[in-house]
Amino acid sequence: MSRKSKYSKEFKLKAVESVLRDGRGVANVSCKLGLNKSDLKKWIKYYGRYGISSLEPRSANGKYPLAFRSRVIHDIEHKGLSIREAALKFNIPSHSTVQKWFVAYREKGSFGLREKPKVRPRNMNKGSANKQSKKPLGREEELLRENESLKAELALLKKLHALAQAKGKKQ
Repeated sequence: MSRKSKYSKEFKLKAVESVLRDGRGVANVSCKLGLNKSDLKKWIKYYGRYGISSLEPRSANGKYPLAFRSRVIHDIEHKGLSIREAALKFNIPSHSTVQKWFVAYREKGSFGLREKPKVRPRNMNKGSANKQSKKPLGREEELLRENESLKAELALLKKLHALAQAKGKKQ
């Protein structure tokens, strides 16, 4: 299921043509249409480079191969492209995607560019993680749970007491 685009292709084209063909200013058009100036500037750049197809709604969370990501980072480092210029050059809809790659590359090298597997926590499959089974607990199980709870409470109280003493000594 894809996300719904905020602006249609026709709306974007109307805004871009108001600036390019009619000669109106970016600030004027963005104010009149109630949109962000930076969005309009981005649409104009992509329209100038890739034509009308660049105004099509598209997902900003596409998957890119490792070789492609490496090429983008290489151009940023060796050709002096800014992150926004690299996003434009490689037709990546969101510069924040490129920024995340760049930060990951700086922190972890080429390993930072590898795709991380998305892992779903086991407990999130069906409802709350703390769901009790419908079967009643036996007396022994109840006592074990109560014992664990009391141990946790005692440990917490000990830590609180130690913090209070340490604070009292500082003053």
